[in-house]
Amino acid sequence: MNDNDYMRLALQLAQNGCGMTSPNPMVGAVIEKGGEIIGQGWHEQYGKAHAERNALVSCKKSPVGATMYVTLEPCCHHGRQPPCTDAIIEAGIKRVVVGSKDPNPQVAGKGIQILRSHGIEVTENILQKDCERLNEVFFHYIQTKRPFVVMKYAMTMDGKIASSTGASKWITGETARHHVQTQRHRYTAIMVGVGTVLADDPMLSCRISGGRNPIRIICDTHLRTPVTAQIVQTAMQIPTILATCCTDREKQRIYGDAGCRILYLNEKNGHLDLIQLMEKLGQRQIDSILLEGGGAMNWAALDSGIVQKIQAYVAPKLFGGQNAKTPVEGVGVAFPADAFHLKNSTITRLGDDFLIESEVINHVYRDY
Repeated sequence: MNDNDYMRLALQLAQNGCGMTSPNPMVGAVIEKGGEIIGQGWHEQYGKAHAERNALVSCKKSPVGATMYVTLEPCCHHGRQPPCTDAIIEAGIKRVVVGSKDPNPQVAGKGIQILRSHGIEVTENILQKDCERLNEVFFHYIQTKRPFVVMKYAMTMDGKIASSTGASKWITGETARHHVQTQRHRYTAIMVGVGTVLADDPMLSCRISGGRNPIRIICDTHLRTPVTAQIVQTAMQIPTILATCCTDREKQRIYGDAGCRILYLNEKNGHLDLIQLMEKLGQRQIDSILLEGGGAMNWAALDSGIVQKIQAYVAPKLFGGQNAKTPVEGVGVAFPADAFHLKNSTITRLGDDFLIESEVINHVYRDY
């Protein structure tokens, strides 16, 4: 095995922490000595030991003189856990292979510098793109202090998210719908507009065994969410935020008594200010959002520049219908040249369906 092989294993280990480490990154570590893997570990949960320390604890032989492979630069500051650089130095590790640097200003190359100052050989940027892609949420959040937003929708091959009657269950098959549940586990929060609540009365929970329910965020400018809605009735069990411009204290009290958190925002063009919402959610350590809104919500999110990634689940079906709903509505762009361009697209087959994932180019926050 070479450096790339060991780093691939570290990446696989890191993914075991998916959905559990937020707002920290997912990290995996492998310790090799004499061609043998003597220890491995990953960051299992926010607040618990980091990958490097877990790998060292798991060693079945002395790590003195060994090589450690780690997907992200070891931390060198005191947070909820002590610096991993201290543990690596004390263990007698001879060489450290790093996948990507940590963009956190408290680290940002300092961890690598400390290791080298103690005579440890450091090799950087092994499978760098893969390591950075693993932590796209962390990289975005630590640099912007705003959540990484993934716009998700399911549509037919003719671009419909519902039939001409408004029926939408089910567009995709069981495999694709199960994958959506894994995404609800992965991302910290899920967000919809009040229109979705009024139309579908969704639970917005994670329905897989051992899954973690995301924080539920409802964009409700005028507080029209029914008190009888499932999200309100279960707000004591699953954290639920109602983002609103409504100043009616009595209305707010009713939802607050039910367990909802009210987040007051400024009004902008007749709707709540999505950029301000992202700022306030970021301050609450919400680092990622799965946006499952309808066409109007999706357009507003795109138009405000808060979306970083698109997940389009495409079913091999045709609905037709001139007035059947589409994934993105609103006023739309005026000319093809004004389109929202996407990059780095990947296609994954999920049963009979396909998942197309793309990054949004120039996802700047539009302040107007």
